[in-house]
Amino acid sequence: MEETRLSKIERLIQKELSELFRKQTAQMRGTLVSVSSVRVSPDLSNARVYLSIFPSEKGKEILESIEKNKKTVRFDFGQIVRNQLRRIPELDFFIDDSLDYVEKIDKLLQK
Repeated sequence: MEETRLSKIERLIQKELSELFRKQTAQMRGTLVSVSSVRVSPDLSNARVYLSIFPSEKGKEILESIEKNKKTVRFDFGQIVRNQLRRIPELDFFIDDSLDYVEKIDKLLQK
C-alpha cells in the first residue's frame, strides 16, 4: 500500500515539474529539460529529481540555474499541487546522464 502511494506521488511530481520546466524553457530555443525520474523519501519530505537536459553540453549551466532558483521552482510547484499534496517536499535536482552513457556504449560497440 505504501509503495503504491509513493509511486503515485512520484508520478505526480514528475508530470507537474516536467510541465513547469517545459513552460520555463519555451523561450530558450534549442534547449529541452525533461524530468526522467523522481524518487521520494518515505516521509515525503525530500524528492530527488533527475533531469535529462538536451543538449547535454548545457547541462551543468542549466542545472546551476535551476539550483539557484530552487525556492522559486518549489513555490511554483507548490502552487500547482497544493490541493493534491499536504506537504510539498524539498526538491534536490540531479542530472540524469543515462542517455550519455548509452550513447558512449553504442560508440564503443561500433568500433
